[in-house]
Formats: sequence, C-alpha cells, structure tokens
Amino acid sequence: MQSISYKNAAIACFAVGFLGAVGAFLATGSGGGAIAFVGAALAGFGALLAFLFYKYGYVLWPFVTTGARIVQVTDSGYEIPPSQDVILKNKNGLYYATMFLGVRIYESVTDKSQEENAIYSEYFERAISSVKFVTKFSMLVYVKDLTKYRESIETRHAEAQLRLSREREKPEPDVLKLDRYEREVAMWETQMNKMTQGVKPMGTIAYVMTSAAGVSKEAATAAVKSQGNELRATISNALNVEVMPLTGEEMLLCFDWEHVIPSSQMETEQMLS
Repeated sequence: MQSISYKNAAIACFAVGFLGAVGAFLATGSGGGAIAFVGAALAGFGALLAFLFYKYGYVLWPFVTTGARIVQVTDSGYEIPPSQDVILKNKNGLYYATMFLGVRIYESVTDKSQEENAIYSEYFERAISSVKFVTKFSMLVYVKDLTKYRESIETRHAEAQLRLSREREKPEPDVLKLDRYEREVAMWETQMNKMTQGVKPMGTIAYVMTSAAGVSKEAATAAVKSQGNELRATISNALNVEVMPLTGEEMLLCFDWEHVIPSSQMETEQMLS
C-alpha cells in the first residue's frame, strides 16, 4: 500500500534541517549575516520537526493531514480521509468504511486457574454474542528479543505503578481504573519474574476491525464510528481491558496486517518501533 507516512515527513524535515545547516555554514564562511541566520533557523526548525514527527508522529500526522485536507488514495483503491481514523472504499456506488480498535490485555490465561479461565471465556462469548454487525478480532503472537525487553518492562512497570498511585491519591478514585491499573502492575511484575526464571517472553498484539456501509462517505464513516463506540464499550466492560480507536500510522499498520502478516520476530518489532 503506497501512502504518505509520518516517518517520511520526519525524513523530509531532517533534509530541510540539513540543507539549512549547510546554508548557514556556507553563508558564515562568506560573511553573510542574514543568510546565515535564516539557514540556522531552518536547521533548528527542521531538526525539531524531524524529532517530533519521529517520536510523536502517530499523534501529529493526523492533525497535519486534517489541516491540509490531504486525502490519501492507495494503489488498491482505498481512500484515507484527512482525519486518518477510517479507511473508505467505493464499490458499486456504495461506500464502505472500516476502522480499527487496539486492545490492551493485562492478564494472561497461563496465570489464571482453570475456573478463572472458564469464567473469562464465558465473558468473551457474551461480548461476542451481543455484537450484531461485521467484526473481526485479530491477534499476533511472537517471541520477544530479550536484549531490550527487560529495560522496556522495567520502564512500563514503573509507569504503571505511577498511574496506580496517582489514581489512589484521588479523593474519589475510579474503581474500574484502580482494578485495571493493579492488574497492569501485576502483569509487568509477572513478566519480570518469568524472565528471571528463564521463560521466553511472548509479545501479543490484539486489535478489532469493524466495517459499515453507507450511501455517502459521511454516512459510512458515521455508521462505522457508532459501531466502534459500541464495540469499545462492550469489550472493555466484558473483559475489563483497555480499548482505544487507532488512527494514523497505527491504523495503517493494522490494515497492512490484514493482507500480509510479518514473517519474523525482527520484522514485527521493526514495524512496532
């Protein structure tokens, strides 16, 4: 699928910054004050934008495309609107809209008893049976590389503990959030304990895809967003997991996975980095 990504924008900003730095250097050598100032400003601005797009591009890029009203069209005929929150396609005069939801699971079936797993499976079946429209649940599982995984787990464990302590300090803490944060902290602690025991860590990526049709782009988009909100409430309440709409590069990544699944652990980690 050919489309503009925030990583390409980061490279373009870096190129602008590099050209500005070269211009400032050449102008300084020839004694040009104003030209050197402009070149230095371009270098600094380009470097700043390159860093922001590389680090937070998945957040910034949808704002750029929305503000500039950029519509991306893939080589397979799919259209991505400026908001970058749905994928559209016209077929036989009818528009189809698709959106993706990311699912963060903080509990593993291997850490549960047989009775707890049976109850959890029952909750999942109830959540599925209540869905009355087209929905696809996907999960990618791969073995993680231990080189940087330990440091990442320790960082996420500290962040989860911080969120939990902040919620506990509130005058009226949210009971659901407390339960979710406690399970997240426990999950990271379990992961660290498994690594000390020599167990290879498994990475899991779970997402949900739903589609809706409409006589216009707006109608199809409104219908699929309504379905997405219903799915988000249903899944999060039934399984007590965190569900969030995916936009920008994350949405496109899931869309690519619907066609070609990564063939190796390294390829998967490179996509997520």
